[in-house]
Amino acid sequence: MFIKIFNKTKRLPNKNLTFTVLSLVIFGWILSSSASIGHFGNYDKAINQTIYIALGMISAVFVLKIPLSFYKENRYWIFIISIILLAVVFSPFGKTVNGSTRWINLIAFNLQPSEIFKIVIILFTAGFLVEQEKDLKRPWIGLLKIFLVIITPVTLLLIEPDFGATIITVVTVLAMLLVAGVYLKQLFIIGGVFIIVVAGFISLNPNRVERLVSFWQQDLWLNNSAKVWQTKQALIGIARGDWTGAGLGNSIQKYSKLPEPHTDMIFAVIGEETGIVGMLFVLGLFVYIILSGFKIAREALQDDRRYSSYVGFGICTWLSMQFSVNIAMNIGLIPPKGFTLPLISYGGSSMIFALISIALLLRIDMENKADLSRRKHYV
Repeated sequence: MFIKIFNKTKRLPNKNLTFTVLSLVIFGWILSSSASIGHFGNYDKAINQTIYIALGMISAVFVLKIPLSFYKENRYWIFIISIILLAVVFSPFGKTVNGSTRWINLIAFNLQPSEIFKIVIILFTAGFLVEQEKDLKRPWIGLLKIFLVIITPVTLLLIEPDFGATIITVVTVLAMLLVAGVYLKQLFIIGGVFIIVVAGFISLNPNRVERLVSFWQQDLWLNNSAKVWQTKQALIGIARGDWTGAGLGNSIQKYSKLPEPHTDMIFAVIGEETGIVGMLFVLGLFVYIILSGFKIAREALQDDRRYSSYVGFGICTWLSMQFSVNIAMNIGLIPPKGFTLPLISYGGSSMIFALISIALLLRIDMENKADLSRRKHYV
Protein backbone atom coordinates (compact mmCIF):
# COMPACT_ATOMS: atom_id res chain seq x y z
CA MET A 1 0.00 0.00 0.00
CA PHE A 2 2.74 2.41 1.01
CA ILE A 3 4.68 1.77 -2.19
CA LYS A 4 1.71 3.06 -4.19
CA ILE A 5 2.44 6.53 -2.82
CA PHE A 6 5.51 6.82 -4.98
CA ASN A 7 5.20 7.92 -8.56
CA LYS A 8 7.94 8.47 -11.10
CA THR A 9 7.63 11.29 -13.59
CA LYS A 10 10.73 10.19 -15.54
CA ARG A 11 11.93 13.77 -15.11
CA LEU A 12 14.89 15.09 -13.18
CA PRO A 13 14.51 18.05 -10.81
CA ASN A 14 15.08 21.53 -12.26
CA LYS A 15 18.89 21.72 -12.48
CA ASN A 16 19.20 25.50 -12.17
CA LEU A 17 16.89 25.70 -9.15
CA THR A 18 18.56 22.71 -7.50
CA PHE A 19 22.04 24.18 -8.02
CA THR A 20 20.93 27.56 -6.64
CA VAL A 21 19.44 25.99 -3.50
CA LEU A 22 22.55 23.85 -2.92
CA SER A 23 24.77 26.94 -3.35
CA LEU A 24 22.74 28.84 -0.77
CA VAL A 25 22.78 25.92 1.68
CA ILE A 26 26.56 25.44 1.35
CA PHE A 27 27.20 29.18 1.73
CA GLY A 28 24.88 29.24 4.74
CA TRP A 29 26.61 26.24 6.31
CA ILE A 30 30.00 27.95 6.03
CA LEU A 31 28.75 31.21 7.59
CA SER A 32 26.58 29.64 10.30
CA SER A 33 29.50 27.36 11.24
CA SER A 34 31.79 30.37 11.42
CA ALA A 35 29.28 32.22 13.61
CA SER A 36 28.62 29.29 15.95
CA ILE A 37 32.29 28.36 16.37
CA GLY A 38 33.15 31.96 17.23
CA HIS A 39 30.19 32.38 19.58
CA PHE A 40 30.40 29.06 21.44
CA GLY A 41 34.10 28.30 21.02
CA ASN A 42 33.54 24.72 19.81
CA TYR A 43 32.49 22.76 16.74
CA ASP A 44 29.30 21.23 18.19
CA LYS A 45 26.86 23.51 16.33
CA ALA A 46 28.76 23.14 13.04
CA ILE A 47 28.62 19.35 13.33
CA ASN A 48 24.93 19.47 14.24
CA GLN A 49 24.17 21.70 11.27
CA THR A 50 25.92 19.24 8.96
CA ILE A 51 23.66 16.48 10.29
CA TYR A 52 20.56 18.67 9.89
CA ILE A 53 21.44 19.46 6.28
CA ALA A 54 22.01 15.76 5.56
CA LEU A 55 18.64 14.88 7.12
CA GLY A 56 17.01 17.68 5.13
CA MET A 57 18.53 16.41 1.88
CA ILE A 58 17.38 12.84 2.57
CA SER A 59 13.88 14.11 3.39
CA ALA A 60 13.86 16.24 0.24
CA VAL A 61 14.74 13.25 -1.96
CA PHE A 62 11.94 11.28 -0.31
CA VAL A 63 9.43 14.11 -0.93
CA LEU A 64 10.49 14.35 -4.58
CA LYS A 65 9.20 10.83 -5.14
CA ILE A 66 5.70 11.54 -3.78
CA PRO A 67 3.06 13.03 -6.11
CA LEU A 68 1.15 16.09 -4.92
CA SER A 69 -2.06 14.07 -5.06
CA PHE A 70 -0.93 12.17 -1.94
CA TYR A 71 -0.95 15.36 0.14
CA LYS A 72 -4.31 16.41 -1.29
CA GLU A 73 -5.93 13.08 -0.48
CA ASN A 74 -4.43 12.84 3.02
CA ARG A 75 -4.43 16.52 3.99
CA TYR A 76 -6.91 16.07 6.86
CA TRP A 77 -4.76 13.39 8.52
CA ILE A 78 -1.60 15.45 8.00
CA PHE A 79 -3.37 18.50 9.46
CA ILE A 80 -4.59 16.57 12.53
CA ILE A 81 -1.10 15.15 13.17
CA SER A 82 0.41 18.65 13.01
CA ILE A 83 -2.12 19.93 15.57
CA ILE A 84 -1.28 17.02 17.88
CA LEU A 85 2.41 17.91 17.61
CA LEU A 86 1.63 21.55 18.43
CA ALA A 87 -0.20 20.35 21.55
CA VAL A 88 2.58 17.95 22.59
CA VAL A 89 4.91 20.89 23.30
CA PHE A 90 2.80 21.56 26.41
CA SER A 91 3.28 17.99 27.65
CA PRO A 92 6.26 16.71 29.69
CA PHE A 93 8.01 16.15 26.36
CA GLY A 94 7.95 19.89 25.63
CA LYS A 95 10.95 22.12 26.11
CA THR A 96 10.89 25.77 27.22
CA VAL A 97 13.63 28.21 26.19
CA ASN A 98 13.63 31.90 27.14
CA GLY A 99 10.01 31.73 28.28
CA SER A 100 8.70 30.12 25.06
CA THR A 101 7.52 26.52 24.88
CA ARG A 102 7.99 25.69 21.20
CA TRP A 103 9.98 22.47 21.06
CA ILE A 104 9.56 18.74 21.58
CA ASN A 105 12.59 17.12 23.15
CA LEU A 106 13.56 14.14 20.98
CA ILE A 107 16.87 13.70 22.85
CA ALA A 108 18.90 13.73 19.60
CA PHE A 109 17.53 17.19 18.74
CA ASN A 110 14.59 19.48 19.49
CA LEU A 111 11.69 19.33 17.03
CA GLN A 112 9.81 22.60 16.46
CA PRO A 113 6.23 21.73 15.36
CA SER A 114 5.53 25.29 14.20
CA GLU A 115 8.02 24.74 11.36
CA ILE A 116 6.09 21.65 10.29
CA PHE A 117 2.81 23.53 10.53
CA LYS A 118 4.00 26.26 8.14
CA ILE A 119 4.11 23.64 5.37
CA VAL A 120 1.07 21.68 6.54
CA ILE A 121 -1.20 24.74 6.54
CA ILE A 122 -0.21 25.40 2.92
CA LEU A 123 -0.94 21.80 1.87
CA PHE A 124 -4.25 21.87 3.73
CA THR A 125 -5.39 25.31 2.53
CA ALA A 126 -4.59 24.43 -1.10
CA GLY A 127 -6.88 21.40 -0.88
CA PHE A 128 -9.55 23.41 0.90
CA LEU A 129 -9.52 26.06 -1.84
CA VAL A 130 -9.95 23.48 -4.58
CA GLU A 131 -12.69 21.70 -2.62
CA GLN A 132 -14.58 24.87 -1.71
CA GLU A 133 -14.48 26.73 -5.03
CA LYS A 134 -18.28 27.03 -5.09
CA ASP A 135 -18.41 28.48 -1.61
CA LEU A 136 -15.61 30.91 -2.45
CA LYS A 137 -18.07 32.56 -4.82
CA ARG A 138 -19.87 33.41 -1.58
CA PRO A 139 -16.72 34.74 0.10
CA TRP A 140 -17.93 34.99 3.69
CA ILE A 141 -18.80 31.28 3.75
CA GLY A 142 -15.38 30.27 2.45
CA LEU A 143 -13.58 32.63 4.84
CA LEU A 144 -15.61 31.44 7.81
CA LYS A 145 -14.88 27.78 7.06
CA ILE A 146 -11.13 28.20 6.68
CA PHE A 147 -10.78 30.34 9.80
CA LEU A 148 -12.84 27.93 11.87
CA VAL A 149 -10.41 25.22 10.77
CA ILE A 150 -7.21 27.10 11.60
CA ILE A 151 -8.36 28.76 14.83
CA THR A 152 -7.20 25.83 16.99
CA PRO A 153 -3.60 25.58 15.70
CA VAL A 154 -3.25 29.38 15.63
CA THR A 155 -4.40 29.53 19.26
CA LEU A 156 -1.79 26.91 20.20
CA LEU A 157 0.90 28.98 18.45
CA LEU A 158 -0.15 32.06 20.42
CA ILE A 159 -0.06 30.17 23.71
CA GLU A 160 3.51 28.90 23.12
CA PRO A 161 3.99 31.84 22.33
CA ASP A 162 5.31 31.84 18.76
CA PHE A 163 4.16 35.19 17.48
CA GLY A 164 6.26 35.04 14.33
CA ALA A 165 4.85 31.68 13.20
CA THR A 166 1.33 32.94 13.92
CA ILE A 167 1.74 35.98 11.69
CA ILE A 168 3.35 33.98 8.86
CA THR A 169 0.61 31.34 9.04
CA VAL A 170 -2.29 33.80 8.91
CA VAL A 171 -0.74 36.04 6.23
CA THR A 172 0.08 33.00 4.05
CA VAL A 173 -3.51 31.76 4.29
CA LEU A 174 -4.85 35.25 3.45
CA ALA A 175 -2.53 35.47 0.44
CA MET A 176 -3.68 32.05 -0.82
CA LEU A 177 -7.33 33.09 -0.38
CA LEU A 178 -6.62 36.22 -2.41
CA VAL A 179 -5.10 34.22 -5.25
CA ALA A 180 -8.06 31.85 -5.18
CA GLY A 181 -10.42 34.73 -5.92
CA VAL A 182 -11.86 35.82 -2.57
CA TYR A 183 -13.15 39.37 -2.78
CA LEU A 184 -10.84 42.15 -1.63
CA LYS A 185 -13.51 43.73 0.57
CA GLN A 186 -13.77 40.65 2.79
CA LEU A 187 -10.00 40.22 2.94
CA PHE A 188 -9.50 43.81 4.03
CA ILE A 189 -12.05 43.35 6.79
CA ILE A 190 -10.46 40.11 7.97
CA GLY A 191 -7.00 41.69 7.69
CA GLY A 192 -8.15 44.65 9.77
CA VAL A 193 -9.52 42.35 12.46
CA PHE A 194 -6.25 40.39 12.47
CA ILE A 195 -4.24 43.60 12.93
CA ILE A 196 -6.46 44.61 15.86
CA VAL A 197 -6.03 41.18 17.46
CA VAL A 198 -2.24 41.34 16.99
CA ALA A 199 -2.14 44.82 18.51
CA GLY A 200 -4.19 43.53 21.43
CA PHE A 201 -1.78 40.68 22.14
CA ILE A 202 1.17 43.05 21.94
CA SER A 203 -0.44 45.47 24.39
CA LEU A 204 -0.99 42.65 26.90
CA ASN A 205 2.76 42.06 27.14
CA PRO A 206 4.69 45.04 28.64
CA ASN A 207 7.97 43.64 27.30
CA ARG A 208 6.72 43.72 23.68
CA VAL A 209 5.29 47.23 24.12
CA GLU A 210 8.58 48.50 25.57
CA ARG A 211 10.52 46.89 22.72
CA LEU A 212 8.39 48.61 20.08
CA VAL A 213 8.38 51.99 21.82
CA SER A 214 12.11 52.00 22.58
CA PHE A 215 12.94 50.96 19.02
CA TRP A 216 11.19 53.91 17.36
CA GLN A 217 11.00 56.60 20.02
CA GLN A 218 14.34 58.25 19.25
CA ASP A 219 17.50 58.03 17.19
CA LEU A 220 18.80 54.45 17.34
CA TRP A 221 22.35 55.46 18.20
CA LEU A 222 21.22 57.77 21.03
CA ASN A 223 18.99 55.07 22.46
CA ASN A 224 20.81 53.16 25.23
CA SER A 225 17.93 50.80 25.91
CA ALA A 226 18.80 47.11 26.06
CA LYS A 227 15.91 46.55 23.65
CA VAL A 228 17.90 47.99 20.73
CA TRP A 229 21.29 46.52 21.70
CA GLN A 230 20.94 43.62 19.27
CA THR A 231 20.06 45.89 16.35
CA LYS A 232 22.95 48.26 17.05
CA GLN A 233 25.47 45.42 17.22
CA ALA A 234 24.15 43.94 13.95
CA LEU A 235 24.53 47.30 12.17
CA ILE A 236 28.03 47.78 13.57
CA GLY A 237 29.02 44.39 12.15
CA ILE A 238 27.52 45.13 8.73
CA ALA A 239 29.25 48.54 8.65
CA ARG A 240 32.56 46.92 9.55
CA GLY A 241 32.21 44.50 6.64
CA ASP A 242 32.03 47.33 4.08
CA TRP A 243 32.00 46.05 0.45
CA THR A 244 34.12 42.90 0.60
CA GLY A 245 33.96 41.97 4.29
CA ALA A 246 36.51 41.31 7.01
CA GLY A 247 37.05 37.75 5.75
CA LEU A 248 35.61 34.36 6.68
CA GLY A 249 35.99 33.75 10.40
CA ASN A 250 37.06 37.34 11.10
CA SER A 251 33.81 38.66 12.56
CA ILE A 252 34.24 40.38 15.91
CA GLN A 253 30.58 40.89 16.76
CA LYS A 254 29.79 37.14 16.81
CA TYR A 255 32.04 36.45 19.80
CA SER A 256 30.01 38.17 22.52
CA LYS A 257 28.35 41.38 21.36
CA LEU A 258 25.78 39.97 18.90
CA PRO A 259 23.15 37.66 20.43
CA GLU A 260 22.14 34.60 18.35
CA PRO A 261 24.70 35.24 15.56
CA HIS A 262 24.21 31.73 14.10
CA THR A 263 20.40 31.86 13.94
CA ASP A 264 18.31 35.05 13.86
CA MET A 265 21.21 37.44 13.26
CA ILE A 266 23.19 35.38 10.74
CA PHE A 267 22.72 38.00 8.00
CA ALA A 268 24.68 40.51 10.09
CA VAL A 269 27.56 38.02 10.31
CA ILE A 270 27.35 37.53 6.54
CA GLY A 271 27.62 41.30 6.13
CA GLU A 272 30.60 41.56 8.45
CA GLU A 273 32.58 38.62 7.04
CA THR A 274 31.69 38.83 3.32
CA GLY A 275 30.54 42.45 3.02
CA ILE A 276 27.90 43.94 0.75
CA VAL A 277 29.05 41.54 -1.99
CA GLY A 278 28.15 38.54 0.20
CA MET A 279 24.80 40.02 1.19
CA LEU A 280 23.93 40.72 -2.45
CA PHE A 281 24.97 37.16 -3.32
CA VAL A 282 22.49 35.78 -0.77
CA LEU A 283 19.76 38.18 -1.92
CA GLY A 284 20.35 37.27 -5.56
CA LEU A 285 20.15 33.53 -4.96
CA PHE A 286 17.02 33.84 -2.88
CA VAL A 287 15.28 36.13 -5.38
CA TYR A 288 16.03 33.56 -8.09
CA ILE A 289 14.54 30.76 -5.96
CA ILE A 290 11.36 32.73 -5.24
CA LEU A 291 10.86 33.90 -8.83
CA SER A 292 11.42 30.34 -10.06
CA GLY A 293 8.89 29.09 -7.53
CA PHE A 294 6.23 31.56 -8.61
CA LYS A 295 6.90 30.62 -12.24
CA ILE A 296 6.40 26.94 -11.38
CA ALA A 297 3.12 27.77 -9.62
CA ARG A 298 1.93 29.78 -12.63
CA GLU A 299 2.74 26.93 -15.04
CA ALA A 300 0.72 24.52 -12.89
CA LEU A 301 -2.23 26.93 -12.96
CA GLN A 302 -2.01 27.24 -16.75
CA ASP A 303 -2.27 23.45 -16.86
CA ASP A 304 -5.39 23.74 -14.65
CA ARG A 305 -3.70 21.90 -11.80
CA ARG A 306 -4.97 24.24 -9.12
CA TYR A 307 -3.88 22.27 -6.06
CA SER A 308 -0.23 22.23 -7.18
CA SER A 309 -0.43 25.90 -8.12
CA TYR A 310 -1.81 26.93 -4.72
CA VAL A 311 0.84 24.88 -2.91
CA GLY A 312 3.64 26.48 -4.96
CA PHE A 313 2.27 29.96 -4.38
CA GLY A 314 1.86 29.35 -0.65
CA ILE A 315 5.43 28.07 -0.25
CA CYS A 316 6.89 31.05 -2.13
CA THR A 317 4.79 33.48 -0.07
CA TRP A 318 5.91 31.92 3.21
CA LEU A 319 9.61 31.83 2.26
CA SER A 320 9.46 35.41 0.94
CA MET A 321 7.94 36.71 4.17
CA GLN A 322 10.38 34.88 6.43
CA PHE A 323 13.38 35.95 4.37
CA SER A 324 12.23 39.58 4.16
CA VAL A 325 11.47 39.87 7.88
CA ASN A 326 14.84 38.36 8.85
CA ILE A 327 16.73 40.77 6.57
CA ALA A 328 14.66 43.72 7.82
CA MET A 329 15.44 43.05 11.46
CA ASN A 330 19.15 42.52 10.71
CA ILE A 331 19.48 45.91 8.99
CA GLY A 332 17.44 47.77 11.61
CA LEU A 333 14.13 48.29 9.83
CA ILE A 334 12.08 46.41 12.46
CA PRO A 335 12.72 45.21 16.04
CA PRO A 336 14.48 41.83 16.37
CA LYS A 337 12.16 38.83 16.48
CA GLY A 338 12.64 35.07 16.31
CA PHE A 339 12.78 34.63 12.53
CA THR A 340 15.44 32.38 11.03
CA LEU A 341 16.92 32.96 7.57
CA PRO A 342 15.62 30.04 5.44
CA LEU A 343 18.28 27.59 4.18
CA ILE A 344 21.02 29.52 5.99
CA SER A 345 20.38 29.89 9.74
CA TYR A 346 21.39 27.18 12.20
CA GLY A 347 18.54 24.93 13.27
CA GLY A 348 17.28 21.41 12.68
CA SER A 349 13.56 21.99 12.16
CA SER A 350 14.13 25.18 10.17
CA MET A 351 16.66 23.61 7.79
CA ILE A 352 14.88 20.29 7.29
CA PHE A 353 11.48 21.77 6.51
CA ALA A 354 12.88 24.56 4.35
CA LEU A 355 14.52 21.88 2.19
CA ILE A 356 11.27 19.89 2.15
CA SER A 357 9.41 22.98 0.92
CA ILE A 358 11.92 23.37 -1.92
CA ALA A 359 11.47 19.68 -2.75
CA LEU A 360 7.73 20.29 -3.05
CA LEU A 361 8.41 23.09 -5.56
CA LEU A 362 10.72 20.82 -7.52
CA ARG A 363 8.10 18.06 -7.49
CA ILE A 364 5.49 20.46 -8.89
CA ASP A 365 7.94 21.46 -11.62
CA MET A 366 8.58 17.79 -12.45
CA GLU A 367 4.84 17.19 -12.75
CA ASN A 368 4.52 20.32 -14.91
CA LYS A 369 6.98 18.82 -17.36
CA ALA A 370 5.69 15.26 -17.27
CA ASP A 371 4.24 13.61 -20.38
CA LEU A 372 0.61 14.52 -21.12
CA SER A 373 -0.45 10.93 -20.47
CA ARG A 374 0.94 11.16 -16.94
CA ARG A 375 0.10 14.82 -16.28
CA LYS A 376 -3.65 14.17 -16.37
CA HIS A 377 -3.28 12.15 -13.14
CA TYR A 378 -1.66 15.04 -11.27
CA VAL A 379 -3.53 17.67 -9.26
